[in-house]
Amino acid sequence: MYLKLKKGLDLPIEGALSAASPVKSISPVCCAIVPDDFPGFTPKLTVREGDHVEIGAAIMHDKAHPGVCICSPVAGKVKAIVRGERRKILRVEIENNNSYNSLTFDIKRPIVELLGAAGLFAMLRRRPYDVVPDPDVRPRDIFVTAMDTAPLALSPVQMLPEGADKALAAAVNALATATDGKIYVSRRAGELADIPGAEMVDVEGKHPAGCVGVQVANIAPVNKGENIWTLDIVTLYRIGHLLLTGKVDSSVTVAVTGPEVTTPCIVKTAIGADIKALTAGVLANSDHNVRIISGNVLTGTAVNEAEGFLRFPYRQVTVIAEGNDVDEFMGWASVAPSKMSIYPALPLHWLRRLFRPDARLNGGRRAMIMSGEYDRVLPMDIMAEYLLKAIISRNIDEMEALGIYEIAPEDLALCEYVDTSKLPIQQIVRDGLDYLRKELE
Repeated sequence: MYLKLKKGLDLPIEGALSAASPVKSISPVCCAIVPDDFPGFTPKLTVREGDHVEIGAAIMHDKAHPGVCICSPVAGKVKAIVRGERRKILRVEIENNNSYNSLTFDIKRPIVELLGAAGLFAMLRRRPYDVVPDPDVRPRDIFVTAMDTAPLALSPVQMLPEGADKALAAAVNALATATDGKIYVSRRAGELADIPGAEMVDVEGKHPAGCVGVQVANIAPVNKGENIWTLDIVTLYRIGHLLLTGKVDSSVTVAVTGPEVTTPCIVKTAIGADIKALTAGVLANSDHNVRIISGNVLTGTAVNEAEGFLRFPYRQVTVIAEGNDVDEFMGWASVAPSKMSIYPALPLHWLRRLFRPDARLNGGRRAMIMSGEYDRVLPMDIMAEYLLKAIISRNIDEMEALGIYEIAPEDLALCEYVDTSKLPIQQIVRDGLDYLRKELE
């Protein structure tokens, strides 16, 4: 199957990886699991501070479905359980002892039960609502994305180890028992070999072509009452590795990129690694404040170098200028040639050069401008402006009619970037999905 998406936008940002980018291996001092990275998962701890755990040992499980766990990515001691208001669990920190001791799972168990116990089921997402799936509900189809079109991202195919074909085939074969439909694998043409048992889809287009929600909407859209699962190719490999060895592979390959990075590099480390270890020695000695983002500039989470950790989906770290110490003539209204615009109003639109973004909003929030600007970058059959208004007004009938079941926050991240009104679109979508789920389930 071939899918060509005409709408979208690739941001030309400095600090991309190249063929000469170095590859490092870092064993983190400490790793952390953040429950907020798993929407729909209500955590209940299974460990205490001071407990010793192995790789794959359950750290917490879902209150509604005790068989769905989140597991330790390293062997070591539970260093801290950090809580916030009303004793909400913010993160669980595990001190790495570098022993690599790992639990061995019984691979003869049913696939959903096995994935739940090994912590891999929590890495899947369910549409609608973009939450951890309900293990008791069979999906209509399963969608796997083997591409990442986000700014400065490393292709997920490059994150796979050599000889991953056998593990991918085993994972597809096992997941086929969990659905009565198809398993779709979306890829860039020529980047990934065919996987037996999967429906391969070659996707062409700019970002957000790599977002699984966009792929689903253009291949087999989700309707009311239907349920699908989504995951990336790295998670598919982890499932296959578990089936072949009985052990969880908690290693990750991370792209450390951005204009404030001296030499963009690839780092092999563990899930939830501390940011300080990943950015040590690679940040530019700048005279201005920087923002470290776990993820890409569109959907990532700002983290603190001193006490921040790599966040799910554990693929990228981006470093840009904060912008709160910039003294710029005319501020956001400046037409300096270093600024980027999707409109031909600024010089950089015509110069086709790379630019150095910062974290400033560049303007104030205002009423929604119905200009159709979202349609320029959103390759989905959705009237995004009207859908956002329905979400804000909590009009369930309108939300359903306008396609809320098809979207996740990341699908509209580019709309947030180009939005003249400066609306927090991703947060609006997340709040709308949570509200709809609470009201209808």
